[in-house]
Amino acid sequence: MAFSKMPPLESRFRQESDSAVFGKISKEGRLALARGGRLRVAYEGGLTVTCDGKYLVQYDPDTRTAQKIELARAVRDFPLLGLLLEPARLERLYRTDAFGGETVKLTPREAGLPELKATGSKGLLRTLEWTDPSGAKQRLELLNPKSPAALSPDTFKAQVPAGTRWSTPNG
Repeated sequence: MAFSKMPPLESRFRQESDSAVFGKISKEGRLALARGGRLRVAYEGGLTVTCDGKYLVQYDPDTRTAQKIELARAVRDFPLLGLLLEPARLERLYRTDAFGGETVKLTPREAGLPELKATGSKGLLRTLEWTDPSGAKQRLELLNPKSPAALSPDTFKAQVPAGTRWSTPNG
């Protein structure tokens, strides 16, 4: 399974979290990924996260707030984001062990990274499972992954309405 050579990707997704504190939570949305650190995640009825390769912008329409973070800092704070944006980092950060079929177990080479279980089909990522630092079990499932010929650059531009309150992350 060649995740490190992953082509541009579009898909609906389901993200599930199961924690002792919040219980089981499930959200759905749309995801678009392209080379150069470009990303768009749009949760149904809410939050959007866009990355143009330099900055990550998170916009919450419920609170009409947004924040802009340099991509390098976002990847430091959320290492899994770095894998999605730059799959070539996979070999540097993880040891890959075949788990059967198109499933692999990714064992971290560095402290602070979670162990991952990834499955794919026809060279495209299907599921990613891990336990986050709080102990919550996380699962990201791509429901209909496709590799489009190209994605419009506008896909990765943050669309934040006038009157939005911008917050600055700590640090």
